[in-house]
Amino acid sequence: MAITLLQEALMYSVYFAPRGRKRLLNLGHQISQRYLSPLDNLIGVIGDAGAGKSVFIKGMFPGLELTNDDEGINVRPLPLLDGVDNGFFSSHTYHIDVRFESAFTQMYLLAEAVKTALEHNKRVIVEHFDLLYPYLKMNAQIIIGIGEEVIVTRPSIFGPCPKDIADIVYKSIKYRKMAHTAEDFTGLVLEKELGFEHCEGHNDIRHGFVLEFDNKPDIDIEDLEKRTKNLINKNLDICYVDDNHISIGDTKFECTGPRIHLKNSSEIEHFKLIKEYKYNPITKSYALIGTIGIDYDISINELNSLKYHMYVK
Repeated sequence: MAITLLQEALMYSVYFAPRGRKRLLNLGHQISQRYLSPLDNLIGVIGDAGAGKSVFIKGMFPGLELTNDDEGINVRPLPLLDGVDNGFFSSHTYHIDVRFESAFTQMYLLAEAVKTALEHNKRVIVEHFDLLYPYLKMNAQIIIGIGEEVIVTRPSIFGPCPKDIADIVYKSIKYRKMAHTAEDFTGLVLEKELGFEHCEGHNDIRHGFVLEFDNKPDIDIEDLEKRTKNLINKNLDICYVDDNHISIGDTKFECTGPRIHLKNSSEIEHFKLIKEYKYNPITKSYALIGTIGIDYDISINELNSLKYHMYVK
């Protein structure tokens, strides 16, 4: 009863979009448990390339075969279209990546296939739902937008429309990639130049990142910021290596979210480190906080405030 009320009363919920694969999977699973109903047959997912949509969907629907994902797996023939052609849907749940499939099939045919599956009481998870919506002419029962943050909404006849979500997440994803790239550059300086071991944990803030330490680091933050800025200013390329590593220039570096980065460090805007370690008395840890995209001074206590969220573009 409580879960049903939560679903029916939902306008929207907002979560930080984590950068590591495990954290993305876990968040996807938590959101499915909290907001997804067994009666939801049309699920829309919205987000740009590199937002982590495929990993997030795998967290929401463990075992679901994605027809196109970051591993380069392209299922052919497309199961959804195959079901329409044969007049028989062998599965209960289908996945479709609209941006990818539109290169092979006209949009109105993809929309008709989704409608036909829904008429047979099948569930369809539609990536890039905002692209299909004008042809489908019906909204999803639940929409998940993934940008700097994860937005969960259950639309009514009054909205929000998919474009409303797309306008937010497509604009904000650059800050998530910027923060993750700056975070890894800071980690590289800590490890390679200052001989400091990896931090004990990671956390999230708007337009920034948090590195957590069990003990207060004996590191000059001013010097760390200067060294990191010098590395960023070398305009180094960032490339995916494997599921646990990226390359920064010629250096291989361990990373849990290797696909969520900028292509070059020149794209990082206004990198700064907060010039104090923030102590968390609950976890008894110390936080080193970095920010990006903010060209003015901000108090450490304003980083996650609603007022800050309203004014940061």
